[in-house]
Amino acid sequence: MSDFSTLFAAHVTHHLDAVSKLAAETDGLSQMAEVWLTALKSGRKIIFFGNGGSAADAQHLAAELVVRYRINRKALAALALTTDTSILTAHSNDIGFESVFSRQIEALAQPGDVVVGISTSGNSPNVIAGLKAANQIGCVTIAFTSAHGGACAGIAQHCLRAPTDVTANAQECHLLVGHVLCEYVEQALAV
Repeated sequence: MSDFSTLFAAHVTHHLDAVSKLAAETDGLSQMAEVWLTALKSGRKIIFFGNGGSAADAQHLAAELVVRYRINRKALAALALTTDTSILTAHSNDIGFESVFSRQIEALAQPGDVVVGISTSGNSPNVIAGLKAANQIGCVTIAFTSAHGGACAGIAQHCLRAPTDVTANAQECHLLVGHVLCEYVEQALAV
C-alpha cells in the first residue's frame, strides 16, 4: 500500500498531464463556447446529463449558469436532467434506464437548445440515446468523454475528448472546461 504523499503526487502528475494536453483542444473548445453563447443569446437553454460522477458534473454546471459562476448577473437558462428523482425513478422502473434521458429531451428540449451528454466511456446507452434524441429535435449536441470518445463522439456534433483514459482525470478535465465555458458566457452576457 502506498503512502498518501506518493498517491497524491501520482494523481497530481496524471492530472497535470491531462490538463496540459487540453491546450491542443482550444479550437474545438472555442467552437463549443460560441455554441453556448449563441444559444443563450437566442433565448435557448443548455441541458446537461450523465451518470454517476458525470451526473454530479451535470448539475454542478447547470447551477453555475442558473445561479452564478463568478459574478452576479441575470440567470442563464440551464438544467440538469439528473436531478428530478421522481422522473428518474418512475421512468427507470416503468420503462427502463436506457431511455431516461431521451424521454426528458423529448419533453423539454427545443430546436436550438444545446444538449451536453457527459460520459467518460462515451458508451453509456442512456447518454447515447439522449444525444440521438436531441439531434432529432434539432438541438446542438456536445459530448464530454475521455480520450477514445466512444459512440458519443460519433453522435454529438461537438466532442470534448479529455486527453486521458483515467476516469477521475477525465472528469477533472470536464469540470475545468465546463467552468471555462461558464465563465466565457457569463462575461459575454453580464449586464
